[in-house]
Amino acid sequence: MLTTDAAEACGMNNALDDFDRWIRTDFVALNTRLEEAYFAAGTHILRGVTELEELKEKLAREGAERVRRIAVAGAVAGADAGAEGGGRAVPGDPHARYELLGSVGLYLGACRRHEIDGPQSSAWPLASSLAASLGVAPRFVFAHQALFNQAIGDRFRTFTLLDDERDFIVYNGLSVLAYQRTAAALRRIPTLGVSSPLAAFLLREAHAGLDDVMDFGRTLSKNLGVDRFFLTIRPYFKPYRVGGAEYRGANAGDFAAINEIDVLLGLCSPNDPFYQGVLTEKYPYVPPEDQAVLRATVLVEPLLAAFLRETARGPVTAQLRENAELFLAVCRRHGAVSAFHHHRLVAPFLQVPAARAPQEEHADLTASGPPLDVVVAHLARLVDLRSAKPRCGAFGARSSLDRLREALARAGTTLT
Repeated sequence: MLTTDAAEACGMNNALDDFDRWIRTDFVALNTRLEEAYFAAGTHILRGVTELEELKEKLAREGAERVRRIAVAGAVAGADAGAEGGGRAVPGDPHARYELLGSVGLYLGACRRHEIDGPQSSAWPLASSLAASLGVAPRFVFAHQALFNQAIGDRFRTFTLLDDERDFIVYNGLSVLAYQRTAAALRRIPTLGVSSPLAAFLLREAHAGLDDVMDFGRTLSKNLGVDRFFLTIRPYFKPYRVGGAEYRGANAGDFAAINEIDVLLGLCSPNDPFYQGVLTEKYPYVPPEDQAVLRATVLVEPLLAAFLRETARGPVTAQLRENAELFLAVCRRHGAVSAFHHHRLVAPFLQVPAARAPQEEHADLTASGPPLDVVVAHLARLVDLRSAKPRCGAFGARSSLDRLREALARAGTTLT
């Protein structure tokens, strides 16, 4: 016979396992049927079709019931443990809690996507409790889909069974891993010094990581269907409400490594009010461990400043020249990758189809909340900073990069 504690644990595990099975099976099947109907009609949603309304109601009802079982099992366990308020966040392991938040968020995101009102509100308290225990926004973010999403039988949690959604998650996820590879290499250079021969190896590693990001982006731009993305993937990334607050949509850029690269290279400054806003706004939408990275980012000395100091001190040794040229190549590659993403992914997959959408849908096009033109202008400014465009003003890196190039030229370096 099971003890009380064992029985409660068994009840919790059963509830969690049942919800996970549902997310991986019936949930994706229901969403896929709805998406195929929308896509066949050439619209992002159909309303008033009896068969489809029944599928939406089934999705909302079945998800709400499973979330309710998790919440009840957690509350019973918390009450028996003497917790104030009669409940606690479940499960105990932080990574497991974060992954569960993602699954609850997938359900809430699907309800928002299909414009379902009512049953999903029962999931708000669990999402809020999980998020509060982790210090993150109470919704799914891209990390839940790409990095905290255990695959079983080669399949991870998705909204649908569509190949385009899988490609979107896989290639964006691979890009995140490649950016993390680049950031990890750059992060080790300050303790070595920019003239160290070991720094040359790390700068080549950083460049290789950015090469991978570019390759993954090119593959995604070829594989992903524009209409499939716009009509059947993008709508799941919209803002949605949890309790009394609305939280912006998931963004594939919600990870710390790209900001680490920006600041470590010296292309973006944490003293720039615009860039401060980028870091602050993103904070609740990254995994807990990335939050610590974002906090530390504002304290690092940029490699660009270190190279300028070393070249000014002189002499410019052969190793320093090699490292500086490698550094400039990494800066160029980072800017090129950012520009590619903007012009070959954002523009054709969002801006162009949005221009064809009915006017009444324009206010609901983006995951970020503001109108599309505001979001695109914000992204374009980031591209300019990462590309060191001259018009970036006081916080742009162009003049400092030019000073480094001039110092190398005076020392007889041949720049590529």
